[in-house]
Amino acid sequence: MSGPPNAAQAIKPDKRVLPWVVGVALFMENLDATIINTAVPTMAASLNVPSLSLKAVLTSYMLSLAVFIPVSGWVADRFGTRRVFQAAIALFSIGSLLCGLAVNVPMLVVSRIIQGVGGAMMMPVGRVALVRIFPKSELIRAMNFVVIPALIAPLLGPFTGGMIVHWMPWRMIFFLNLPVGLLGWFFAHRFMPNFRDANSPPLDKRGFLLFGSGIALLSYVLEIFGEHSLPWAQMAGLFVISLLLLGAYGWHANRVSAPLLHLGLFKIRTFRVSVVGGCVTRLGISGMPFMLPLLYQIGLGYEPWQAGLLTIPQALAAIGMKLMTRPILARFGHRNVLVVNTVVIGLFIMVFGLVRPGTPLVMIIVLSLCQGFASALQFTSMNTLVYADIDSADASKASSIGSTAQQFSISFGVAFAAVVAAFFLGGSPQVHGPVFISALHHAFLTLGIITILSSSTFGTLKSGDGNNISNRPADPEEKTESARPSTALGA
Repeated sequence: MSGPPNAAQAIKPDKRVLPWVVGVALFMENLDATIINTAVPTMAASLNVPSLSLKAVLTSYMLSLAVFIPVSGWVADRFGTRRVFQAAIALFSIGSLLCGLAVNVPMLVVSRIIQGVGGAMMMPVGRVALVRIFPKSELIRAMNFVVIPALIAPLLGPFTGGMIVHWMPWRMIFFLNLPVGLLGWFFAHRFMPNFRDANSPPLDKRGFLLFGSGIALLSYVLEIFGEHSLPWAQMAGLFVISLLLLGAYGWHANRVSAPLLHLGLFKIRTFRVSVVGGCVTRLGISGMPFMLPLLYQIGLGYEPWQAGLLTIPQALAAIGMKLMTRPILARFGHRNVLVVNTVVIGLFIMVFGLVRPGTPLVMIIVLSLCQGFASALQFTSMNTLVYADIDSADASKASSIGSTAQQFSISFGVAFAAVVAAFFLGGSPQVHGPVFISALHHAFLTLGIITILSSSTFGTLKSGDGNNISNRPADPEEKTESARPSTALGA
């Protein structure tokens, strides 16, 4: 970022504190998401709708992230990282309050969209601040400190959500965000640096309109596809329109000097593979937090708080893996880890298809632990590789694209999982345990196969890609090849 530093920039930020500041915000986001996953059956019963139809509550938030994250880099450059980060926390908290006051699904969806606008600014702006402050050799360590508070949320969220819906109204799950949001706002005011670019270009309004409407329409098509609420011809027409809008954005982005999303970054191999490969991989992984509570509660008959307890091993394993990620990447490299670990995750997803009434509890716990280990390694490897060959000046641009793609794929992953489960359910009542279990088993198998196939996208990496992130020594017999093209990105 260019431009004269302001007072906040002139103060050297505390590297020990900043990752935890960002982590508090991510804790609030993840706590909200994990509590909702456990509470879906209870919320559906309260609102008199089928459980699978509440995927709109999940996907609307993630869609809102995907639509508004692209402008987060520009907003941070224009108004400063600290100011935007504080405003994002405040907006997320307001959305949480409105969710708790919602009386039907449409009101809940609109409130979740408001939450998503705030969340869209928190995650990428926090990453920009970290990338600007920490050298690449320390980025994995910094990211690990960020995700530890964020991983405590999945540890507490499912159990807390289960206890809330068991003993109190489900609306309390949203009110929990309010004190956390107040704490995060205070920490951001105290410790977040205010990097900004006084010479930032004007917002690409036409690009925002094309991309936002295209991705929103595409998500809507996927949403109604699972419910068959529109004729096939109309759904196909909307699908084509969404692709045309996204294609028009691609055409537009290559013809303006300051596009909303700088697609020229895809010329960088490590960035391209981490973003594209991450999208395909998350398509299979992201449906699991939505389907597992349904399996445990509707399929196996557990109470919500019991289902929440069954997700704790996965969160504990993810926290433990954060301590091992850096040495694993330093030993084997990003390419080998991503190719092999993606296959492993796909196999674990498929094994969940063996869980049925009578399955030993220890098997479910061990399976959750294994999935937690593998998922944490996967996400850290993909998220850090995004910045391996990105200049500091392009950090906000890379963060916008990477975060947009991540949330876009998570949103589609949840919706796709619900569509697959509904397809195998075949119109049977969703309260029918044996039929519902069979549908979920087929969905696990499908998602697992997709995840395994996505490992091929990481095979295009070079063995030395990401070594500057993991501090892995280069093999002297390897020919070094930069993942970044020598030409300018805008060329």
